[in-house]
Amino acid sequence: MKETTDKAHQLKISNLSKDFGKIQVLQDVSFSFNAGTSVAITGPSGSGKSTLLHIIGTLEEPSHGHVEINGTDPFKLSEPELARYRNAVVGFVFQDHHLLPQYSVLENVLIPTLAFKQQPDATQLAQELLKRVGLTDRMSHRPAELSGGERQRVAIARALINKPSILLCDEPTGNLDTTTAGTIADLLFELHRAERNILIVVTHNLELAGRFENQLKLADGVCTLEKGNGR
Repeated sequence: MKETTDKAHQLKISNLSKDFGKIQVLQDVSFSFNAGTSVAITGPSGSGKSTLLHIIGTLEEPSHGHVEINGTDPFKLSEPELARYRNAVVGFVFQDHHLLPQYSVLENVLIPTLAFKQQPDATQLAQELLKRVGLTDRMSHRPAELSGGERQRVAIARALINKPSILLCDEPTGNLDTTTAGTIADLLFELHRAERNILIVVTHNLELAGRFENQLKLADGVCTLEKGNGR
């Protein structure tokens, strides 16, 4: 893992815990990753994988501990500031793509740019991203007209539209057949290398997890960091 002191491209988690009532889902989790790093989060169902991903993505607050993204503690921001920060810094790809069925592929990719008018050249960038994910001829289509793999590629383009420092994926290949899942995984790695973001993927697929530089293995709320093969 390439080290850098540039806080503009850094994720740091310190002594993080998450409780739901009397149930402690995460216990004293600490790690840090820099720009260009790929990370797989693995573990059995209920081990806290998605909870950890949601905290990194600022969708849930930790019960204890500290989160620092690009030198900022996002949970110290006001709600409007946090929403703006999340939209600019974090990209999300979920198992269910969450595309809006009434909008075209191009319009779906543009949605993250609408709230804060951050990208004056947003349409051009969206078109370029769709070209990179192989969907130039699908821009005017609705999600219902696409295959599962095509919908997931739209979701990836949408997640990258604001050039996030961190790309978070929750089982992005979980609903896909083996061949399509491999294609989506290859695409994620290709775009990750090009964008130099921090790529963090929750997956049950141990073969996929082995392709990452780092593996965060969760069990009973405890996190163990191991080196992967890295690609």
